[in-house]
Amino acid sequence: MKKSTQTRPNIPIIYEDNHLLVIDKPAGVLSQEDRTGHADVLTLCKKYIKKKYNKPGNVWLGLVHRLDRPVSGVMVLAKTSKAAARLSEQVRKRSISKTYWAMAEGMTPSSAELIHFLEKDLKSNHVAAYKSKRGRAKEARLRFKTLKQNAHYSLIEVDLQTGRSHQIRVQLAKEAHPLFGDYRYGEKGSKTGKELGLRAVRLSFEHPTLKKNMTFEAPIPNVQPWNFFDY
Repeated sequence: MKKSTQTRPNIPIIYEDNHLLVIDKPAGVLSQEDRTGHADVLTLCKKYIKKKYNKPGNVWLGLVHRLDRPVSGVMVLAKTSKAAARLSEQVRKRSISKTYWAMAEGMTPSSAELIHFLEKDLKSNHVAAYKSKRGRAKEARLRFKTLKQNAHYSLIEVDLQTGRSHQIRVQLAKEAHPLFGDYRYGEKGSKTGKELGLRAVRLSFEHPTLKKNMTFEAPIPNVQPWNFFDY
């Protein structure tokens, strides 16, 4: 893995060709620009491409999917409109496989499937989870298996079945297993200043032009909460 020394913060580059840019998104960086004006992946990666290839004018780059601001890990961006359209179609058909590691409070079962109905408050950006269908709530599904545990936390691998806003954080919190460092859905909702224990570790999809399946992984950093266990 190399780093895009053209930007600050630096964005680690996992893979790059004429159609794709696969990155390791740092925690705390937005996926795309919002009204805060804070650093975002799309703008930073456009700067990286512009400087690396000495491109004149504006650089086109397509955002295929998003990771929440506090979430780190593997993301793919499209360097051509053809790639963007074909990857977006895979997202729509849910044929892109997304795997996450999460550090959850307490002792989780060895494996489980969680089904909830999630409803987002657009004003507060807060998502509520319900056990049954109500109002505008949308079904959310995930499966997980427990990899390691200690007296306080469980490291779980999550296979995301749907792509709802804040889904993993909300569903685990609903089951009394909020994620490490989650100031929004964790205990008392208090801000901890810790990195959120949620990382996109693996992304699999069909290359938009080569038509072959590709899998990309983001390494586990040796920082909290990931260094709670000896891998």
